[in-house]
Amino acid sequence: MAFALNTYPITYRAKFSDGKWLSEYIEKPHKTQEEEAAMSEDDRAKLENSRNYYDDMPLVNYTSQYGLACFEGLKALPQKNGGLAIFRPDQNAARFARSMKGLFMPEFPENDFVKACVETVKRNVALGFAPRYNSEWEKDSFMTADSVYIRPFTIAEGGIGVNLSYEPCVMVINTPVSAYFSSGNSDAVVSDRIRATPNGTGWIKACSNYVISALAKSEALKAGYMECVFLDAVHRKYIEEGSSCNIFFYLKSGELITPELGDTILPGITRASIIELARDKGIKTRERQISIDEVLEETNECFVSGTAAGATPITSLTYKGKKTVFNDGKVGDFTADIRDTIKGIQYGVLPDTKGWLVHIA
Repeated sequence: MAFALNTYPITYRAKFSDGKWLSEYIEKPHKTQEEEAAMSEDDRAKLENSRNYYDDMPLVNYTSQYGLACFEGLKALPQKNGGLAIFRPDQNAARFARSMKGLFMPEFPENDFVKACVETVKRNVALGFAPRYNSEWEKDSFMTADSVYIRPFTIAEGGIGVNLSYEPCVMVINTPVSAYFSSGNSDAVVSDRIRATPNGTGWIKACSNYVISALAKSEALKAGYMECVFLDAVHRKYIEEGSSCNIFFYLKSGELITPELGDTILPGITRASIIELARDKGIKTRERQISIDEVLEETNECFVSGTAAGATPITSLTYKGKKTVFNDGKVGDFTADIRDTIKGIQYGVLPDTKGWLVHIA
């Protein structure tokens, strides 16, 4: 299923006007999940599509015309003992506020962000829209597990000239989601494209950043790879990140390296969580520049991280036509351990000793 444009009935909307945020929860047409599943494919598609459109939103605006917007992505995950839990929403709230500030928008209050995410999920659950825990997911370390994807995003007010957004809307929608990467392929390729430049918006989760990522990822997929990796814009030799995820290298020395943050790399919440977990395990973990040459010569294991990716292994990296295989093409012990740890916490199989989960009854 991966991402599916099947928006759940309850949506949150907040509009900034006269210096304050005015919020509401909107219930779109729906039946029960069971009734919708029993509908014909055409009728179900019409009903689902009706939840994706809002007649009172401006068609021509600074978002639709110039990509002036930012967004977040987080999940509500079914728990082994029942219910759902959102993973570290406070961190997404803080990053969302930073992104809006970086785009010169009025910042959305972090407490309101968390409340909106929790409440939309809770209201959709009350209508029967949520996956249930399946013990079969444990067999593949939750790589194909279902969850509720929470997508907060901004939409600018109406306008056609190049301008900033002073009275944006903040929307929060829920959709079903499962595995992001397809199974059976864990190869990556270094892209010739440049994702972000210094003094740009690479550190912001800006919609416009994902145009290059989508192009590069499409090129990688057509060439038979699962993922693409970007180099820096200045020296063209330092690893930055993947198409929509951060990246880690477990070196032959036993050290874990991830590119240090700057204004060209998105500060991922999963990235920060993995760094903390690795250090808890006694792994020497550093955030620093790492060149493509060092990666190809010294890496034992590699994986990418993100809300959608979790901790997904990369078993080979191709650069300038030369393929380098990591750990004999197998998922490494460290990668498997960190993947299982973070997924175990998220799905309630392992104890949440850090208080990262916000539970929803």
